[in-house]
Amino acid sequence: MTGPKTNERPGTRAVLRGYHMSASKARVVLNLIRGEDVKTAREILALTSREAADVVGKVLASAVANAVNNDGLSADELYVSAAFADEGVTMKRFSPRARGRAGQILKRACHITVIVSRLEEDRLEVLRAARNAQATASRSRRVASSRKRADQQASLNKREAAQEAEALEENEAVEAVETDVVTDVNTDVVEATTDETTDEALATDEATEVVETEETEK
Repeated sequence: MTGPKTNERPGTRAVLRGYHMSASKARVVLNLIRGEDVKTAREILALTSREAADVVGKVLASAVANAVNNDGLSADELYVSAAFADEGVTMKRFSPRARGRAGQILKRACHITVIVSRLEEDRLEVLRAARNAQATASRSRRVASSRKRADQQASLNKREAAQEAEALEENEAVEAVETDVVTDVNTDVVEATTDETTDEALATDEATEVVETEETEK
């Protein structure tokens, strides 16, 4: 017994008609997302380098929007239940060849259809559990990363504080040495000034004595 007809398949659909691409190229991408949940399908399409990936992604987004707005479903509970590409109108063109012949060029087109449906309860529970586990692991990684950054910042602050303390001690030591040097220089200057004053006084006394002696002799 054959399956349901194309237009009788259950679910919410979006159709792109007459896109200028061969159906075989579109089917390669559609085979990647068939049966996957919407989030996984989007990730697969984002990492696919084929041209059809962008087109199929837009059709998938349209199908999800139709399911949310028209059927009242949640986008997180949907999956790609069917995805297929049919042959469209083929335009025939010709290019000149040797000896008056003509080469045929076939410009193919296709109709891309994506159908989304709500996940079954058992599969939905498994998907929710997987997402919760992934969210918990991501949260744990963020917390660990945050703690690591905090520890690194605390260590950096300690090193900076130690360096500042060392620099302050060095400055105090340099200032103390400079103060001692200035004190010694001032002491030497005072002693030299005192010695000069004493010598001048002695010289004055000697001159006075000589003058008095000369006066006495006269």
